[in-house]
Amino acid sequence: MRASSKGLNVHTRRVISYVVLVLVTILCLFWFYVLFVNATRSHADLTKGFRALPSTNALKNVNSLLHSSNLPILSGLFNSVLVAGCTALLSTYFSTMTAYAIHAYDFKLKNFMFTFILGIMMIPTQVTALGFIQLMRKMHLMNSFIPLIIPAIAAPAVFFYMKQYMESTLPLELLEAARIDGAGEFRTFNQIALPLMKPAIAVQAIFSFVGSWNNYFTPALVLTEDSKKTLPILIASLRSADYLKFDMGQVYMMITFSILPVIVVYLVLSKNIVSGLAVGAVKG
Repeated sequence: MRASSKGLNVHTRRVISYVVLVLVTILCLFWFYVLFVNATRSHADLTKGFRALPSTNALKNVNSLLHSSNLPILSGLFNSVLVAGCTALLSTYFSTMTAYAIHAYDFKLKNFMFTFILGIMMIPTQVTALGFIQLMRKMHLMNSFIPLIIPAIAAPAVFFYMKQYMESTLPLELLEAARIDGAGEFRTFNQIALPLMKPAIAVQAIFSFVGSWNNYFTPALVLTEDSKKTLPILIASLRSADYLKFDMGQVYMMITFSILPVIVVYLVLSKNIVSGLAVGAVKG
C-alpha cells in the first residue's frame, strides 16, 4: 500500500513538473510568436491592435526593408555577424587561455592577477568611453570594426567562468602527464584543455555573441558610415524616423531579422551545453 502510494506521489509530482515546464515554455515562446506574427502585418493593420494569426504582408515588409535607401539591412546584418562572430570566437579562446595560465601555472603574482582581472569587471563601459574614443581617434581607428572586436577579447566575466569551470573539470595531473609525454604547452592547451572545456566555451560563446550582437553603445560612438553600421543602430534609426515615414511592419520585420542569427547560434551550440550538463550529472 505504501509502495503504491509512494509511486503515485512520484507520478503526480512528475506530472505537475511537466505541466509547469510546458506553461513556462509557452510563456517564453509566446513573445517570439507575437513578434513573428507582427512581422507579417502592415502598419495600418498593427494600429488596430493584437491579432493571433499571421497576415499576408510579410513579403511586402521584407521587400520594403531590403530596398530601403536609408537602411542598408544586408550590410548591417553582415556587419553584426562579423563583429559578433569574431568577438565570440576571440574572447572565448583567449579568455580560456588566460584562465588556463592562472590555473595551470604557479607564479608570484598569480593571486594578484586573478584579483586584478576580476576588479576590472567592476568598471562600467560608460566610465571609460570618453578616453576610449579619444584613443581610437589618435590611432585613426574610428569608423572601423577593430575597436569593437579587439578590446572585447579582454572579457573578465568569461575568464572567471572558465577559471571556475577548470577547477572542477581540468585536473593538473592530466596536464603533467601530457608534459611528461613530451607535449608542448600550446599542444596541451589546444588538444587537451580545450576539448574538456567545450560545454563552458559553448555557453560563453553564446553569451559573448548575444552581448556583442545587442551592443548599441560602443558601435554608435565608433561607426559613422551607414555601410558599416550594425543592426542595433539601424533599428534605432528606423524607430526614430518621422511619424509619416514610420512603418511598424518594417520595425518588426527588422527585429525578426536581428534575432534569427542569435537563434541559429544557440541551436548550433546547444548540443554542447546539453552534453555538458549530462556529463556533470553523471559525475555528480
